[in-house]
Amino acid sequence: MRIHVTDLNIGDQLNSNVFNNYGLHVLSSETILNNEDISKLFRHNIEYVDIMMRNDFQATEEINPKLESIIVNVFPKFESAATSMKNLFAQVRAEGKIDEQVVHQNIDPLLQQFQQEKDVVSLLLTLTNKDDYTYQHCVQVGMISYYLALWIGLPEEQALLTGKAGFLHDIGKSKIDEAILNKPGKLTDEEFDAMKGHTTFGFEIIKNSLVAHKEISLVALQHHERLDGTGYPNRLTREKLHPMSRIISVADVYSAMISSRVYQKKRDLLYVLRELHKLSFSELDPHIVHSFIQKMIPSFIGKKLIMRTGEIGQIIMTNPTDVFRPLIKINDQFMDMSKNHNYEIETIFI
Repeated sequence: MRIHVTDLNIGDQLNSNVFNNYGLHVLSSETILNNEDISKLFRHNIEYVDIMMRNDFQATEEINPKLESIIVNVFPKFESAATSMKNLFAQVRAEGKIDEQVVHQNIDPLLQQFQQEKDVVSLLLTLTNKDDYTYQHCVQVGMISYYLALWIGLPEEQALLTGKAGFLHDIGKSKIDEAILNKPGKLTDEEFDAMKGHTTFGFEIIKNSLVAHKEISLVALQHHERLDGTGYPNRLTREKLHPMSRIISVADVYSAMISSRVYQKKRDLLYVLRELHKLSFSELDPHIVHSFIQKMIPSFIGKKLIMRTGEIGQIIMTNPTDVFRPLIKINDQFMDMSKNHNYEIETIFI
C-alpha cells in the first residue's frame, strides 16, 4: 500500500526498505513507525513509502468529498484553461496578438466554476502547479486574483475582470526566448534583463488586442512594480499603481512561491504566508495581503505539522492575535505557541 508520508499514522508498518535520494538506507522493512521514524522520513525529504495494508476501516476510508468535488468538477477545467493559455501564447508568437473571443471562450467557463465554489481555500491548495509552469501559473493567478478581489470587497463584475487580468498578466512571456523562460537555474543579469521585458511586451499585446480593457494591459505592465518603488519596469510607487495591479501582484507572488518550479522546491504554505506578511510592510499592499492571510489561516485547523524539534503534532486552534503561532497538540499535550516561543513549526501539511 503506497502512501504519502503526510498520511502516515503511528503504528503503520513498512512493507519495504526506505532509501533517500542519495541511496542511503533510512528505515528497514517491517519497521513499526513511531513519531521519531515519521520525523526521520520528513528530514530525508521522502515523499512516499510502502506500508502493510491497514485494518479494514482505515483501508476503506473514502476520499474527502470536498477534494473529490474539486477533482471532478474543477480540475478538468483548470487543465483545459492551462492548455488554452498555452495556445494563446502560441497565437501571440505567430500573429503578435490574441483573439478576444478566444480569451472569453476559454476563461469564462472557469470563472463561472469559481463563482460556484464554496470551499475556496481547499480549491487554492489543490490546484497547484506541476508541469507547464508558465501556463498553469497564469491560470492560478487568475483564480487567486478573482477571489482576492471579492475578499477585499469589490463587486462581482469587477472581480471577474480582475480574474481575467490575472489570467493574462504574463502573456508577454510569449515574446521571451523559451531557453530563458525554462532555464533550470538562476538567470544571468543579461537573461534577467531580457525576462523583465515581458511586462512591456504584455502591455503592448493586450492594448492592441483588448482595446476596451485598458486596465488589463496596465496589469501586464505593472504586476512586478512594488509599492516602495523597488519593482520594474518603471519603479512606480503605490500612488501610481492601478488598484487591480496591486491585487495581481499579491496573487503572482503567492503562486510563484507556493509552486514547484524548474529551479526551486515547492515551499510550505506557512512559509509562503509568512513571507507575504513580511512583504506587506514594504512591497505589497497590506490590506490585500492581510485579507488573503485571514482567509487562508482557518485551513490550518486539524492539520498535521512537524516541529523543528522533529516532533509531530496537530493544530487545534488558530490565534487571532498571532496567526502564525496557533494552539497545537503534541501527543497528549496542548501548547499555546503564542505563549511559548521556544517551539517553532517546520512544516504544516495541508
